[in-house]
Amino acid sequence: MTLPGPGKQPYHHGDLANALVQAGVELAREGGPDAIVLREAARRVGVSATAAYRHFSALPDLVEEVAAAALSRLALAMEAELDRCRPTGDARADAWTEMLAVGRGYVHFALAEPGLFAVAFTRDKPAVDNARASGRTGLTARDLLERALDKMLAAGMLSPDDRGPASIASWAIVHGLSELLVGKLSDLPAPAREAVIEQTLEVFGRGLIIRE
Repeated sequence: MTLPGPGKQPYHHGDLANALVQAGVELAREGGPDAIVLREAARRVGVSATAAYRHFSALPDLVEEVAAAALSRLALAMEAELDRCRPTGDARADAWTEMLAVGRGYVHFALAEPGLFAVAFTRDKPAVDNARASGRTGLTARDLLERALDKMLAAGMLSPDDRGPASIASWAIVHGLSELLVGKLSDLPAPAREAVIEQTLEVFGRGLIIRE
């Protein structure tokens, strides 16, 4: 979305709050959590700071909305990877394909939107309710991960004793890998980066899967 400059009316009547959130999203894309400034969002939308404060009484309120938008986009990125999965009829193969897609979508979102990724997990945001953080399926990023793990469990790939720890371990792997690839490993060429993603997910998966 391209936002007009000061003095213009980019929003329909009664939709100023959404316009400010979209301006906040653009600011986050440019510079992460620290770039979200309520007065700057108002300036980009083309209204006064006073008008903005009628919708967001303080900066954390706007950060919360931007974080919700970021988490929703994360879920959408994971769903886009899942849409590429084609069922084979083999429950084990299909469960693992879905798990890989969820992880891949998570990391790809971080690489495509590092500013929004940072906002989604900033400590400064208030709690975000699931309804605003979900994708088109109504599931959040965490829900999509849990569903993939449940399918692995149902397919006999995951020990019931490991189901609980696997949730945090899986999240830690994809989140830690994302942080590395947008940080210390950001200079990796694209082919090498994709190889790292696939290899990391495969190695982690081999540790989860029950040996037959």
